Amino acid sequence: MRESHLAFNMATPTSAVKFSDIYELKEELGKGAFSIVRRCVQKATGLEFAAKIINTKKLSARDHQKLEREARICRLLKHPNIVRLHDSIQDDGYHYLVFDLVTGGELFEDIVAREFYSEADASHCMQQILESVNYCHQHGIVHRDLKPENLLLASKAKGAAVKLADFGLAIEVQGDQQAWFGFAGTPGYLSPEVLRKDPYGKPVDVWACGVILYILLVGYPPFWDEDQHRLYAQIKAGAYDYPSPEWDTVTPEAKHLINSMLTVNPAKRITASEALKHPWICQRERVASVVHRQETVDCLKKFNARRKLKGAILTTMLATRNFSINKGNVIPVTGNGSQVVSSPGRSLNVKKNDGIKESTDSSTIEDEDTKVMRLVDYKRRSFGQHCASFGQHFTSFGPHCSGRKQEIIKLTEQLLQAITSGNYEDYTHLVDPHLTSFEPEALGNLIVGMDFHKFYFDHVFSKNNKPVNTSILNPHVHLLGEDAACIAYVRLTQYIDRNGLPVTIQSEETRIWQRKDTKWQNVHFHRSSCSAMPHGK
Repeated sequence: MRESHLAFNMATPTSAVKFSDIYELKEELGKGAFSIVRRCVQKATGLEFAAKIINTKKLSARDHQKLEREARICRLLKHPNIVRLHDSIQDDGYHYLVFDLVTGGELFEDIVAREFYSEADASHCMQQILESVNYCHQHGIVHRDLKPENLLLASKAKGAAVKLADFGLAIEVQGDQQAWFGFAGTPGYLSPEVLRKDPYGKPVDVWACGVILYILLVGYPPFWDEDQHRLYAQIKAGAYDYPSPEWDTVTPEAKHLINSMLTVNPAKRITASEALKHPWICQRERVASVVHRQETVDCLKKFNARRKLKGAILTTMLATRNFSINKGNVIPVTGNGSQVVSSPGRSLNVKKNDGIKESTDSSTIEDEDTKVMRLVDYKRRSFGQHCASFGQHFTSFGPHCSGRKQEIIKLTEQLLQAITSGNYEDYTHLVDPHLTSFEPEALGNLIVGMDFHKFYFDHVFSKNNKPVNTSILNPHVHLLGEDAACIAYVRLTQYIDRNGLPVTIQSEETRIWQRKDTKWQNVHFHRSSCSAMPHGK
């Protein structure tokens, strides 16, 4: 990707010029709660960029500060392995951040599409990641949210540069300053010192690099548990290992570097600068294995799919909440008193306790001493492109594929028909046996499995001999790669009550569909409003 050399001063936000005088806006690439990302073309040069457009009229004073901090940090960073901010323009109630338009997608997605992938390839990837982190640290910047979603490729060309993105949580530090900057990061990549709420600094980024390197070599993370408290206990204890047989073929030097990065004591942890001098990085031709790691690629495919599905489930919560906010309601999405509320380009998970029970491994959390947890971005490719839209969140749009979208709508209609007709056999053909759901009848609890739903088929739906009609209104489908999709819609249910009078009930639903062995199955749904009769499943 060519870089532009703009004719005006890039050191500070430009307010004297209008955005439209310099750039021509093109198609939308993604959308957040208070921002949208569009491709734009610089009129003078014809170069393409990604413009993140923030509606500043809707920002609080605190959000203004965060936006300014992000822009200030991004303006500092000019490195080949960092997505670059080229322009920052304030214009008539909007703030335009103009970034590199990077078209190669996520690094982890590119790896699984390669015909050959070795330990030496992992070393080359990690070297570029460390180069970007070391550059940040040299300039007094701690990223705080290193994870696969933020590692992009400049283009689809073979050997394209790895680019570090999303500085929304980045902070400025003085030298090797250690302080409590707030609880921020992504669960599986958080360092022990953050979890202990100890003072922290640059070493948190190196810890996250160690987690990423572990995944690059075997395709799964070093710390994992469905229960977040157990996950955090593993991390604080540094409890990981190198199980056979997949680790038997990894060189001792690679394991040594991981151990140096995943050192619990941050004072003894290797620095990014030191890691770049490690033999496995700087002497990879001599040290790193060049044997193809097919099992790693296979595991990484599953890891990627899981990240996408987890993010999609969060999308269903946000989509359902957005339907209901329009009606003046706030919908609880967890059983522990949390609600989803909106914030500029992000969604906030406001807790009544200090726990972070509902965060997933792809979700960024932030609690800067305000008891506010930020569930940030499950970024997906949009139009096959990852734009450097720091803060591009849940609602980014995938490739336009009307045929597949219609298929998802049709499947959803078939599922609802099975419910209204009380046909449990048809229902089980369309849903995963481990279906998860949030619905009013469950009183805010997450339901897993079929028993809860079967009760209604056995005792309500099958007993109802009066006509019931269900309609889907305003269906909106997000395609999440080739094998997953999210649909959000309004559901109207019509029936005759015991007095012979017609009744219409409205609810808002979102469903996640996943294709397994060529067969689509509903794996998660979220319903917002409680209907009296019949109960929807």
